[in-house]
Amino acid sequence: MIFDRFIALGDSMTEGMTDEIIDGNFRGWADRVADVLATENSNFTYVNLAVRGKLLKQVVEDQIPKALQFIEGKSTLVSFHAGANDVLRPNYKPEISLPEYERGVKKLTDAGATVIIFTVVDKVDGKGKTADLWHQRFSAFNENVRAVAKKYPVILFEAKDAEFLNDRRFLAFDRLHMNAEGHRRLAQAVLAGLDKPHDKNWRDPLPPAKKKNKFVSSLITTAWIITFVLPWIWRRVRGKSSGDGRSGKFENPTAWPKRS
Repeated sequence: MIFDRFIALGDSMTEGMTDEIIDGNFRGWADRVADVLATENSNFTYVNLAVRGKLLKQVVEDQIPKALQFIEGKSTLVSFHAGANDVLRPNYKPEISLPEYERGVKKLTDAGATVIIFTVVDKVDGKGKTADLWHQRFSAFNENVRAVAKKYPVILFEAKDAEFLNDRRFLAFDRLHMNAEGHRRLAQAVLAGLDKPHDKNWRDPLPPAKKKNKFVSSLITTAWIITFVLPWIWRRVRGKSSGDGRSGKFENPTAWPKRS
């Protein structure tokens, strides 16, 4: 199918953190997908409403109503990826979040859009209670996504089909968001799933990592805690989010590639 429009919804992953920066915005996998879709249709437009730090309820209640204004049937592709920020919260309540996820998907499919949804990486490097809790919560999240995918006409992208992305070298220094190569690889995965032109080697793993000096690793971890962990905790204490005051980078249909 040739799409007239692509609408990207979600949080930091879909906003594009922490890919290369172009015109003051992170590029991201969704922009990279739009680059290819635009080559098939001279009238193609792109909307990206995703904002870092947003919780599932905020995506469903704030972004989806905006998206519905721009959906024009099956020729509109919509990506919906939200909920990971909820799962990371200490007070996460799956009995609330999981039904909310389904409501969001239902609204989009009822509008007639071609909808793509995602499972997430549910394993992390390391062992211990934190790693176990991560796996438990995200595994349950993924099972809910798969159950929703069986109920509604969506395209499901499985993280387990790209487990090489578990490699920390696809992450930025914050150890949470993908770097430029991670975003490029995810874009290729989406394009492959849509049967669009893509890099056939997107699944190739990186060469074996060199063993790091323990002292250097310790310094890097200390810098990571100071730069990212402590500010994150401070925001949580104050009830703040990294997305407060931010809006989507392309809130209205934008001719693509973007023309200034």
